[in-house]
Amino acid sequence: MTDTKRLAFSIIQFLHEQLNSGGLSSDAQESLEVAIQCLETAFGVSIDDQSLAVKETLPEIFALATLKSQETPEVKINLVADSPTEEQVIEAERLKTEGNDQMKIDNFNAAVELYSKAIELNPKSAVYYCNRAAAYSKLENYAGAVQDCELAIGIDPSYSKAYGRMGLALASLNKHTEAVNYYKKALELDPDNETYKSNLKIAEQKMRETSSPMGGMGGVDLAGLLSNPGFMNMASSLMNNPQVQQLMSGMMSGAYGPAGGAAAPGGGANDLSGLIQAGQQFAQQMQQQNPELIEQLRSQIRSRTPSASNEDQP
Repeated sequence: MTDTKRLAFSIIQFLHEQLNSGGLSSDAQESLEVAIQCLETAFGVSIDDQSLAVKETLPEIFALATLKSQETPEVKINLVADSPTEEQVIEAERLKTEGNDQMKIDNFNAAVELYSKAIELNPKSAVYYCNRAAAYSKLENYAGAVQDCELAIGIDPSYSKAYGRMGLALASLNKHTEAVNYYKKALELDPDNETYKSNLKIAEQKMRETSSPMGGMGGVDLAGLLSNPGFMNMASSLMNNPQVQQLMSGMMSGAYGPAGGAAAPGGGANDLSGLIQAGQQFAQQMQQQNPELIEQLRSQIRSRTPSASNEDQP
């Protein structure tokens, strides 16, 4: 049954990669989502259960099987040999270089294809897996990036870039605790890398925010916000605004119901809906009062996104 689950996991993983690759119609995306849910339910597996992951992805297994079925017996021996031939090494390097060129012009799908071909010829190069992980991350296929980083680390445990890219992919999946561990390992191997240092600080902050009751603030520095004279002046002005006072009074008394009406008897979901609406109106008042300050706050949130600057180069 374990092998069956592994096969189901590989299929689900492949479908996730297709779903995240982009270029699909909304109907096709919906069909894939339904297929994934059906497979997870039928076989009792989840894409988060990495214990079911196998070394090669489904496309890699298929590609290798196709090559084996088409080549002569002599070539078959080379495919399963411990080391690639000299010709295969040279061709794999050429494909990797082409993949790097495609990355530079943002043609990430083509880069994935070229790196995959290089891996077929020389599956023992950590660089090829790590480069493909970078391309997967650009395509927002972070699960694929994580798997390739794991393979790269398995081949070369001292490859700092694989740990850095793993941290980036995990952070993009909101797995900040795991990302912190990988960034720390990357820094152990490459202590002077400024990108790793910066991303580690961001991941640690995100980790604290996630575990904090104020984690839902979206990464805003609340203490800094309250010490900002512009923000406090705007807040004071707003609180003296009769319309805002009416909004706040309604929020405190639970008077807002759905669509701005009175709260339904018994409260519950209707009170929550009214509270959300009142909050939205309050936010609109803030936007109208000082749009420049609001944009500064948005910039602050955006600036707390992990950087891939040094990780872009294969």
